[in-house]
Amino acid sequence: MTNCNDISPSLPLFLSFQCLRTLTGHTGGVWCSQMSEAIVISGSTDRTLRVWDAEKGECEHILYGHTSTVRCMHLHGNRVVSGSRDTTLRVWDVESGRCEHVLTGHVAAVRCVQYDGRRVVSGGYDYMVKVWDPESEVCLHTLQGHTNRVYSLQFDGAFVVSGSLDTSIRVWEADTGNCVHTLTGHQSLTSGMELRDNMLVSGNADSTVRVWDIRTGQCLHTLQGPNKHQSAVTCLQFCRGLVLSSSDDGTVKLWDLNTGAWVRDVVALQSRGSGGVVWRIRASDTRLVCAAGSRNGTEETKLLVLDFDLDDRRKETD
Repeated sequence: MTNCNDISPSLPLFLSFQCLRTLTGHTGGVWCSQMSEAIVISGSTDRTLRVWDAEKGECEHILYGHTSTVRCMHLHGNRVVSGSRDTTLRVWDVESGRCEHVLTGHVAAVRCVQYDGRRVVSGGYDYMVKVWDPESEVCLHTLQGHTNRVYSLQFDGAFVVSGSLDTSIRVWEADTGNCVHTLTGHQSLTSGMELRDNMLVSGNADSTVRVWDIRTGQCLHTLQGPNKHQSAVTCLQFCRGLVLSSSDDGTVKLWDLNTGAWVRDVVALQSRGSGGVVWRIRASDTRLVCAAGSRNGTEETKLLVLDFDLDDRRKETD
């Protein structure tokens, strides 16, 4: 495998892999999935979740209960919480396949959910964010303030961060439900967020990435300039003192969190000028995996895998 430092930005590394498992059974599109070492969980427009054995590729459980598309989920331990267009959330035991709790209170589709093992946080098309005690099925707080649909959430146990189509990001105290900061500056939908140690990175349909201190509400950096993304940001991930961002402009960019400076383009699809998109990214200290395809359906979605040595990258920029 070639180190990513040896790859021309316009020539990302494509690797050929044998498909180990094809998980078939859903009768509609798959909208969301989560994975642990042992299982894969998928949610579909067919109104079900499926729990799969990751090694064998066999479906262990079909989780029935939702009456519309399963739009989001969050796996923690042996429980998964699912949110649906039917306005409800369901808490499932993935080992038994049993639905343990149903959370009702949203009046429109549930678009995003977070679960830390103790509390559930959900965001919906009813402009609301809700904090739940899943054991009692009680809504502890309804966080009101957004003026449009809530699309993204982060939750660290102390703070809830919500991103909305109203262009704002709000920071809430999980224990009180109080809004402590409204983060403004983006011009469109907040399409993705990552929270770590009070530092929030937000990606937006306006093509910018912003770095915030959620304790103060201050924007520390706007990651833009001549090397900024040219279209909507699709995914973000922290990597030590760096941040990776992908976009539907067909690129993956690496940024320095401390300075806000662009480091380099890690991936630039050859098809980026004709609909090429990097939909999702996931990185370790040594590997970067990208799901790439096209907006216009002219290319099959594929995985790109690159060697990704952050220690070498730091040496280059020192």
